[in-house]
Amino acid sequence: MRRLLIAFSAISSALIFAACSNGAGTTPNLPTSTAGSKLERSLRHIPTPPHPPPIRHKVTGADRARALAGGWTPVQGVPSFPNGPQTEELLTDGGVLIFDVCASNVYKLSPDQNGNYATGSWTQLASLPSGYAPLYFASAVLPDGKLIVNGGEYNFCNGAETTLGAIYDPVANTWASVSPPSGWSEIGDAQSVVLNNGTYMIGNCCTSTQAQLNESNMTWTQVGSGKEDPNSEEGWTLLKNGNVLSADVLAQPKAEYFSPTAIAWEPAGSTPDTLVTGEEIGPQTLRPDGTVWVAGATGFSAIYNSKTGGWTDGPTFPVINGSQVDVADGPSSLLPSGKVLIAGSPGLYQTPASFYLYNGSTLKAIPGPPNEMNDSSYNIRLLLLPNGQVLEADGSLDVEVYTPRGRTDYSSRPRITSVPTTLTHGTTYTLKGRLLNGVSQDNMYGDDVQQATNYPLVRITNGSTGHVFYCRTHDHSFMGVNDRKKKVTTMFDVPSSIETGAGTLQVVTNGIASAPVSVTVQ
Repeated sequence: MRRLLIAFSAISSALIFAACSNGAGTTPNLPTSTAGSKLERSLRHIPTPPHPPPIRHKVTGADRARALAGGWTPVQGVPSFPNGPQTEELLTDGGVLIFDVCASNVYKLSPDQNGNYATGSWTQLASLPSGYAPLYFASAVLPDGKLIVNGGEYNFCNGAETTLGAIYDPVANTWASVSPPSGWSEIGDAQSVVLNNGTYMIGNCCTSTQAQLNESNMTWTQVGSGKEDPNSEEGWTLLKNGNVLSADVLAQPKAEYFSPTAIAWEPAGSTPDTLVTGEEIGPQTLRPDGTVWVAGATGFSAIYNSKTGGWTDGPTFPVINGSQVDVADGPSSLLPSGKVLIAGSPGLYQTPASFYLYNGSTLKAIPGPPNEMNDSSYNIRLLLLPNGQVLEADGSLDVEVYTPRGRTDYSSRPRITSVPTTLTHGTTYTLKGRLLNGVSQDNMYGDDVQQATNYPLVRITNGSTGHVFYCRTHDHSFMGVNDRKKKVTTMFDVPSSIETGAGTLQVVTNGIASAPVSVTVQ
């Protein structure tokens, strides 16, 4: 009964908010369920709004002081994004590519000479191909270091479920258009994943079909028989064994996994409680112990044990001021400590946002960034940076960096087994090691956003100046997670602009650095 009451509270909050909201960007009135519809549930689906919620709270000095005391620092020099910075992707040279909301503009944030992103430098990159300005899309950094983007629920903020796509070459700073899989009339707010062998796979937003990319000739192969329901609104989590877990949305409370070996979907049990409201669900975060924490849009959460295949209850989000907090679309990041940072908010697409840390058993509320009163979970993006901090963007020009407290989980530390110790600037080298892909994709959201960072970065620190330089990595031999025995290789390019002399080299994955190796750069 307790769980039924909480679920009713979440639904009631969404209905009340919807009935009372009339401003631009607020939740529209929720449609009534129709007999015979595939959506015979408490709430039918309404599209995620294409804009952040309207600003109703003026950010004060007290808000900024609270956030600063809680570990949040504003990023300096943010360019005047025409629409606002939102989805972030970590490139393999340590820079962060940031998309402008519903626009073709793309920017890059690079760390300063001390490796600090809050005082880093901004550069405008090449724009997306003409006619393509997606919002809520599939994306991934590929093993060769390129970034691919597919689909979009919106294009230029117009509802589209577009099939457009593009791939970014960070060396040439160019985008090339990507054709959709044959016969697909929609991609939309698709989910995606890079499999253990480096193959990129996307889901069709509106069917139960998936497709895998052969990057060498940019062709697609459709895969994935046996899917219980359409891919709509689901997230994909890469497991240690290479399978991909998905908590079903349309077939809730069922779950299933994609087996790359069988090239098919298999049952993965059922969640203990309903996690879906309005066809939305929260992020699925794989933790170092092999459990996947799934945050729900109902206030409930669930834990999947990837070793046993069983589900158990997770903690319930709190009720604040009479409204149930949930994660109906929203971000999470696995911190270097093994805790999960997550943003929630009440009902569907409502304000204010609130932030929490999950330690594997309980939730702890923490201060959020200054703008949290104007935010909802859906418009927030979280990206773990190589220095262990988290970059937060919400569509406003107040981009923030969060510095977590707590000790680093060094059991998740990558290990270097082989690397040259004399390096020449402007030259490419091979590095070998274990756990170079970390224990998790780390940054999760679901179908609207993918920001996985389970690939190695190489960082060189000059011994005399202490200045930090990132080497672009590429051609990773493996993209699986939490495989502590697998020998992995990656290539890295020593920048031509690097300072010469003695220093140290480290591999950094998901904000955790390896033990340093002494090197000399010439």
